[in-house]
Amino acid sequence: MSEDLNIATGTKAEQYAALLPQVRAVIEGEKDAVANLANIAAALKEQFGWLWVGFYMVKDGELVVGPFQGPVACTRIRKGKGVCGASWQQARTLIVPDVEAFPGHIACSSLSKSEIVVPVFHDGEVVGVLDVDSVTLNTFDEEDQRWLEELVKAIPGVNVF
Repeated sequence: MSEDLNIATGTKAEQYAALLPQVRAVIEGEKDAVANLANIAAALKEQFGWLWVGFYMVKDGELVVGPFQGPVACTRIRKGKGVCGASWQQARTLIVPDVEAFPGHIACSSLSKSEIVVPVFHDGEVVGVLDVDSVTLNTFDEEDQRWLEELVKAIPGVNVF
């Protein structure tokens, strides 16, 4: 199996449509969650060039930073705090067009302008979140939500969080 990523061009939907099967191929058969999350974060960062792409995992009642690509990140986030903590608490995807306008936003990087956070579920419980930050305002929309939610459903081994 090749781990080379074929970077797609075209519309956002076309890019996701080309990326998703490649990600599935890379993680297929791999049971280690850290390895899979690392490769997913790298593939998304490489395809879209976002500022930060990574996972926070629920551990001992907090979100703890996991595999990511980008600048140094906040290590721990409490439930309900910031966009990640709010997504965890509400068990739903949050799209934030302007992070400065989000009450209680945690500024891990001053370069972040917009964000999307997608919860990762296992047995109906949120076990982690996929967090993506962009250096531009209004980067994320329902198209990103649809594809990123589909992508996190493909993650095997999420029960190790």
